[in-house]
Amino acid sequence: MRLAIPLLALLALTDLARAAVLELPLQSRAVKNSEPTERMAQWDGAKTAVVICDMWDTHTCPNAAARVAEFAPRVNEFVKAARAKGALIIHCPSDVTKFYTDTPARRLAQSAPVVEPKVPLERWCKLDPAREAALPIDDTDDGCDCPTTIWRKGGPWPWTRQHPAIEIMDGDALTDNAEAYYLMRARGIEHVLICGVHLNRCVLGRPFAIRQLVAQGLEVALVRDLTDSLYNPARSPWVNHFAGTELMIAHVEKYWCPTTTSAALLGGEPFRFAADRPPRVVFLVGDDEYKTGETVPAWARAELEPRGVRCTFAIDPAEGAADFPELAELEKADALFVSLRRRGLPAEQLAAIRKFVEAGKPVLGIRTASHAFAPKKAEPGRASWPEFDREVFGGRYDGHYGKGPATLARREEISHPILVGYPKGDLHVSSHLYKCRDLAPTTTVLVNGRLETDPRAREPLAWVNNPGKRRAFYTSLGSPEDFARPAFRRLLFNAVLWAVGQPIPPGEFVLAR
Repeated sequence: MRLAIPLLALLALTDLARAAVLELPLQSRAVKNSEPTERMAQWDGAKTAVVICDMWDTHTCPNAAARVAEFAPRVNEFVKAARAKGALIIHCPSDVTKFYTDTPARRLAQSAPVVEPKVPLERWCKLDPAREAALPIDDTDDGCDCPTTIWRKGGPWPWTRQHPAIEIMDGDALTDNAEAYYLMRARGIEHVLICGVHLNRCVLGRPFAIRQLVAQGLEVALVRDLTDSLYNPARSPWVNHFAGTELMIAHVEKYWCPTTTSAALLGGEPFRFAADRPPRVVFLVGDDEYKTGETVPAWARAELEPRGVRCTFAIDPAEGAADFPELAELEKADALFVSLRRRGLPAEQLAAIRKFVEAGKPVLGIRTASHAFAPKKAEPGRASWPEFDREVFGGRYDGHYGKGPATLARREEISHPILVGYPKGDLHVSSHLYKCRDLAPTTTVLVNGRLETDPRAREPLAWVNNPGKRRAFYTSLGSPEDFARPAFRRLLFNAVLWAVGQPIPPGEFVLAR
């Protein structure tokens, strides 16, 4: 006789099954394509483990320790959510398991029966050149981004336990070795979420971490907003610390496993460190003659965006009156980049630019930016700013020498961050020479220019203006041919990084293009 299951009971069982499923958006990248793709996955909570890697109570690097303390509470909330889905939580604070001797979590890990692995278990899984490229960040200085450290190299490790913000509950395990794998096999684990530090070291190399578990055939995903790197921006590729971690995340997505975020279980936005605020630049560009509506965005996307600079492009429509709704983003920007030619703007848009300048925020300009808001004829209902050149860049545009004679550019023999990697000697440039007169006393000339046919015709080509705390940069270069020249691109690249306070790579750095 067949027994019918009551409908309410069936629905309850269905709800329980649904509650035990982890809905995860998994992001990955192809090796030859840097753009990420995403797919949805459903993991059975009972067949999933969460590994917490080396979230210690302190570190040899004080900044690293501070970042761990900042996101440890989020790790704890994420682990709670995974635990509620039936996931096995494995705490893996290396070197400090003695602190947890005879605790239930430690005994649980030790009780796992030894099993034969699919490939030999390693105490440390080194970079695998047969599978992955070299790491995208240089951590040969141990990655500490602090000016000083209280830890003496060669001394005992300063960590003593896992960070106390991360709770160890009944049913959790704690280990720092291959016991983690044995326990996963004993529990029938098929999927693993890994969080913790540091991505370029332990999260990849430990015996319970990504390289090892992928090699054993487990389906692994990194929780990318719950990790950090050991990276010093004074080393290659000379990006800020958080951009270095983003490069490491992309490396993992290309060569090892997909990633997800804690928001998959907790909802809302992924975790972000308080100091992780990518610089934002609004580009107000476009002119009929120099095609900067094409050259500037292409250059910025190739050389700035990969370094973590967020770019918003307000492109001159060329036909009709200029209108830039993207200037609404200016209030949140860290710098304004201008390349317009004699445009009147809607009054509220020009007012936004004035407000930005008055707030002391950085402004950069190329070529026709010196007369960007100075239309030759008054335009009804439009606002102009003919003094923009003088008041912002400290210059005074006075026409040009005409097309034809070649311009020779030569850097000044001074030390300035914008000149790092800019070659010495005369360089031929394509932009015909502008007359830039009576520079303000607050300016510093970086590059001078002269006509090849008339050495007496000399004008400044690039300078900075620093009235008070504001940073402004201007160059009268900017033709399409200039953008094809490494020297000009390096000058502009350095200027943007200088304006937004980002690390400037040393002279041997080669631009992306």
